[in-house]
Amino acid sequence: MSASTFWFLAVGGTAALTHMLVFTLVQHLMWPELANALGFLVAFFVSFAGHRLLSFKDAGTSVGTSLRRFAVTALAGFASNELVFVLLLRGFDMPALLALFIALVFAAGQTFVFSRFWAFRR
Repeated sequence: MSASTFWFLAVGGTAALTHMLVFTLVQHLMWPELANALGFLVAFFVSFAGHRLLSFKDAGTSVGTSLRRFAVTALAGFASNELVFVLLLRGFDMPALLALFIALVFAAGQTFVFSRFWAFRR
C-alpha cells in the first residue's frame, strides 16, 4: 500500500467518523437529510486539511486551487452520498445511521478518484 493510499484511508476514515458523529448529535433536531448535510459540511474541513497535508502533500496545485477543486469533488461525492442515503432511508426503510454508513462508503471511491487525478493533481 502506498503512503498516499494509507493517508487517504486514514483521513477519509477520520472525516467519515466526524460526519457520522455530527449526524448522530443533531439528527434528533432536524430531518435526517439535513443532519447528513451538516455532517458533510463539518467533515469537509477535516477532509480537505488532512488530504492536503497528508494524502496529497506533493500536490502540484496551490492551496486555493486545490480547495476549489476539492470543493467540487466533495460536493459531487455528497450528491451521490445523499442520493444513496435517501434511497436507503426512505425507499428501503433502513435505520438512518446504517444508511449513512453505506452512503459514505459508496461515495468514498468516487472522491478518491476525483481527488487523486484532479483536485490534488500531481
